[in-house]
Amino acid sequence: MSSRTPDIFPVWNNPGALSNNCKPFSKEINLSETRYRAGMKVRRAVLGDAHVNKATARATSLDRDFQRYIAEAAWGSVWSREGLSRRERSLITIAMLAGLGHEEELAMHLRAAIDNTGTSLDDIREVLLQVGVYCGVPHANTAFKIAKEVLGQEIRRAETTETA
Repeated sequence: MSSRTPDIFPVWNNPGALSNNCKPFSKEINLSETRYRAGMKVRRAVLGDAHVNKATARATSLDRDFQRYIAEAAWGSVWSREGLSRRERSLITIAMLAGLGHEEELAMHLRAAIDNTGTSLDDIREVLLQVGVYCGVPHANTAFKIAKEVLGQEIRRAETTETA
């Protein structure tokens, strides 16, 4: 085993790194701000301005850092990646929230998926069926109940169109 400290701790390997206004860390700070801005842009695009404005306005000294963390980590580091579309990320998120029983977050992401990511009612039905198989019928049953409450207007519109 090497006695050298890993490079993930630059100050330990270079004690002079703290001098000169912490310049070795300025890139990290800029990266954090870049991720925050990118995250807020994606968060607004997916969840909508009204939700983000409300969450931001409700932030207090208790959870302000947590709100920033959500913007940087979830939205700026993961949702901003190019590997999956926003629709695909929404469907994965819906499945995970339903499977874990996070009902309030599930309701929010169901609404956002339909409104802002190109997700269809058919997509949601298929994902919730998967939840039933892999996470359990009670989780899927609850998720379908929440989806019917949150997306009732869209469901009625789709059913009217089918019968017309």
